Amino acid sequence: MNDHPAEEVRTLKDGSGNGAAILEQPPVTSSAETHKHGKYKIKLPKFKKGPSSPSDAIDTVDSASPIDDLTEDVEAANDDSGSGAAALEQSLVTSSAENHKRKYKFKLPKFRKGPRDPTAAIDTVDSASPIELSVKENIKQGRLKEAGRLLITREEYLFQWGAGQEGVEREGREKEKDELQEDYETFLVQMWLAIQNSFTDEPGNLEALRSAVSLIVQEEEQDQRWQEKAGVEAPVWRPQRCRHTHDALLQVMVEKRMECVEDVGVAERLSSSLKKEVCNMGKQLHVDLLKVVRDVKACYPAKFNVCKTYALLYHQAFSNRLVKMAEFDLDLDDLVYLLCWVHTYYPIDILKHKELEKDIDSEALGPLLPKAVVSLLEEKYLSQKEGQMGAWMSNALTKEEDRWRSSVLPELLLDYYFSSIAIDVIQVVDAAVKETKAIFGDLSRAQRIVCQLEIFLTRYKKSLEEFMKAKHVNTKAVLKANLASMEQLKEYLEKNMDLLPEEKYKRCLTLLEDMENCAYSYFSDIIHTELKVQYKQLWTQAWLVGGSRQLVELLESHIWDCRELKPTCQRELVSRLHVQVLLEYVRRMMKGKIKLKDKEHQEEAASLLCEDSKILNSTFAEAGSEQRWLQDILPKIAEVLRLQDPGAIQLEVITLAQYYHDLSDKHISALLHLKNLPSSHIKMIKQSLAVNRSSGTPENTRSFFSRVHLPKWNTKI
Repeated sequence: MNDHPAEEVRTLKDGSGNGAAILEQPPVTSSAETHKHGKYKIKLPKFKKGPSSPSDAIDTVDSASPIDDLTEDVEAANDDSGSGAAALEQSLVTSSAENHKRKYKFKLPKFRKGPRDPTAAIDTVDSASPIELSVKENIKQGRLKEAGRLLITREEYLFQWGAGQEGVEREGREKEKDELQEDYETFLVQMWLAIQNSFTDEPGNLEALRSAVSLIVQEEEQDQRWQEKAGVEAPVWRPQRCRHTHDALLQVMVEKRMECVEDVGVAERLSSSLKKEVCNMGKQLHVDLLKVVRDVKACYPAKFNVCKTYALLYHQAFSNRLVKMAEFDLDLDDLVYLLCWVHTYYPIDILKHKELEKDIDSEALGPLLPKAVVSLLEEKYLSQKEGQMGAWMSNALTKEEDRWRSSVLPELLLDYYFSSIAIDVIQVVDAAVKETKAIFGDLSRAQRIVCQLEIFLTRYKKSLEEFMKAKHVNTKAVLKANLASMEQLKEYLEKNMDLLPEEKYKRCLTLLEDMENCAYSYFSDIIHTELKVQYKQLWTQAWLVGGSRQLVELLESHIWDCRELKPTCQRELVSRLHVQVLLEYVRRMMKGKIKLKDKEHQEEAASLLCEDSKILNSTFAEAGSEQRWLQDILPKIAEVLRLQDPGAIQLEVITLAQYYHDLSDKHISALLHLKNLPSSHIKMIKQSLAVNRSSGTPENTRSFFSRVHLPKWNTKI
């Protein structure tokens, strides 16, 4: 038999004055009349067997339990017997025979002696009694599940069984309904408090949460049972829709937690209030989701899919807050931080966390911000970053120009002049690339920003050319320093070809190469101007006497003046000089100022040619020239001069043309003219060369003779 808290405790008196307390439903309107007819409608709880003494019976009753009518019955007993609660207690010790005679055998709780005020008469029941606690007692002790069971039992009794009983007073039933509804409200408050405390770490909270969730399931099932019953009055509080309320409560909880986040240590170091707020929200979201998958999930049935529910609620709450932030006019730093959360921190660092990934489907959540909002933020970022990049590089160049015009020598680093402009620009570009990659996850958007480099190089080239024309006292030193910077920029571009679209990449390289050529030409032109007198003596009578020793000595002194160049730049300048000097040497030779009329002069000239080749190539090699292929040009020409047999000459010319595919008929004519060969022999050799010259360009051949420009008058042979 199910005991119901709504049953009232009534005190009945028989004709002999003995009273008994029973649990009755519905209430007896007249105890005397009932006794007279021998009919007692009573409902008793089933007590376990125990001591016969009333003092050993139940001695505790919750003062807050719904037994309000008990005091009225106790007061009625006082009025009839004149002895109050003491008389009621005395009546409990009647003989067992008399009790058997009356055919009523049951135990009543022993009431403690107390004041005559009936409201304070009964206050305790023996804790060893099996009587169930009331709803409020269960709630007070945290037994929400038991409280919920009792409420449903009372509800079913009152609205189904109790509603069909004759003699039930409408007024009393309405009162019980009100009491039941009040108890339900108290019960639901505690249940929702247990849900609301899901994230607190106090002892017993998880157990309370587990009970609350089971009660939600129980209440949902009760709602369903009422919906399936037709023709029966349902309580006004049905359906409870606890699951709906639960989900709504979770949403309120999540929004509140995201609004009232606590500051974390990391956020304190951030530079703006927006960064701190976003960081704190992100940290709160991360910690709470970890709490859900570690602890809260175990308190819910699988059908609740609580991890997905919480993830979606936090996702929406975080998104809503960020959307509002995106409406403001954000500076570049805040834009970067916000986009990092959208593209990296949230989807990767949080949702892909090893503990969250298995319970949360990040793909189902979708992007943190709507596409339109993200596109707007990205455009603002790229636009501001372009402007910032352009301004930074422009400022770097302006500072460099100021140093140039100050006539101050550049800084010496490891014995060579050094300029910081390349490092400044590379750092700016590299930082922007890394930042963009961190935001977007790839380099596709970085190209738009790095395109500012072409604008910078264009201005850099123009500024350097204007400075060179002004002929400042520190021009050489400035160019030496900037050649090192050009080399650094060129190497950076070559290693990062994917930073620019192909066309812009080529234009940037061309700009740098033009700048290098301009700077190297500045030095080589000075050297060639100084060597001009020595060049004029080549292949003259003076040269036949003294050779090229004076030319080499002067050349060595100029190479020594290049020592303040960065070593790699010095090697490049020396290599260029190596080519240019040999080109000038061969050009002077083929101008034909002297004629080698006999074998003796031809062999003497061939020997001098080989000696000059050895001295020049040795000088340039020691200075760092990497143009080793040039060392064979003069000896091969000398061999043509030394030979006397027409067939051997013809074969050697063909061999020379195979090594240097750009050897033209004009060059061959000029070379053979030095040997004072008849025109018929020269024509025959050229015809033979035309037949035997291989088509196409052989591999590993260098262009040399095409840069040896001969006077027109000297080529008509």
